[in-house]
Amino acid sequence: MVSREVRLEPIDPRTAQQLFLDHKETECTESTVRNHRYHTTKFVEWCEENDVDNLNELTGRDLQALRLWRKESGDINLMTLNNYMCSLRVFIKWCGSIEAVPENLYDKVMVPRVSPDDQQADETLDAETAKEILAYLSTFHYASVEHAMLGLLWESGMRIGAAHGLDVDDVDLAEEQLQLVHRPSEGTTLKNGSGGERPIAITSDFADVLDAYIERIRKDVPDDHGRDPLFTTSHGRMSRASIRRIVYKVTSPCFRNEPCPDCTETLSAQCPEAVNPHAVRRGSITHYLTQDIPVEVVSDRMNVSRDVLDKHYDQRTEQVKLEQRRGYLENI
Repeated sequence: MVSREVRLEPIDPRTAQQLFLDHKETECTESTVRNHRYHTTKFVEWCEENDVDNLNELTGRDLQALRLWRKESGDINLMTLNNYMCSLRVFIKWCGSIEAVPENLYDKVMVPRVSPDDQQADETLDAETAKEILAYLSTFHYASVEHAMLGLLWESGMRIGAAHGLDVDDVDLAEEQLQLVHRPSEGTTLKNGSGGERPIAITSDFADVLDAYIERIRKDVPDDHGRDPLFTTSHGRMSRASIRRIVYKVTSPCFRNEPCPDCTETLSAQCPEAVNPHAVRRGSITHYLTQDIPVEVVSDRMNVSRDVLDKHYDQRTEQVKLEQRRGYLENI
């Protein structure tokens, strides 16, 4: 069978960008569209700088030049470049579907390899995405184990080990608080030992979620020490690995019925856009700081020192920090 050569239709970069974003708005969340807008705007800037006014002329060599330009045009790390090129690949593939570029040109988008350590070190669940996921869970999976787990990790910012060790008796719904307890002799520990023991306040809305989860969804199965875990399976206390799988699951766009080309094409067991539990903790801490919660309060709530918080968790940009300082100075 002879393949039919597709005739390309002339289109300028900015028009293609707008059509692409219009298409994405019909099937993606606001945060996903916003990310695509940011990345494709960089593409349009490169095209304008290099007199590319018709995407029909775009070649693999151009895409390589664009990759180098993006790498050199700003102080970006490998993970940021990886995210940019992944987004560009989605855009170029879509352009092929409307006869703007050769259909297989997207295969020539070179995405840099990122080690698991580099990926995890940079991953952060941003507040907008977290809110969208929780809203989706509240609407379609209210009080499910997924809803209760992500709500807990996002609202409290606690580590996965702390969530793993929670018992039903550690939950005080009337007082809207949780109690974290270090119990090494019974198989549940806190990272900082007894120094990590503390009460954690929760909102009334999340208390309602936990109440419904405990009453309707939670399996009433004790663990090997006769305790009643908050998060259970049919065999007892939910493992840390199972908690990680839940986080990967709910942070994947696929879970929210958003299109994810990488998952669709490769049938990958783990969506490349999903994040790990530590990324949820990092995002939660950054969110609290962005909301002008004092650093000391965040440090105590999350059980992390000021130095470690600044070095490993605070993902606010320097511009965000500047605007927050400006807000204080204007009142002097």
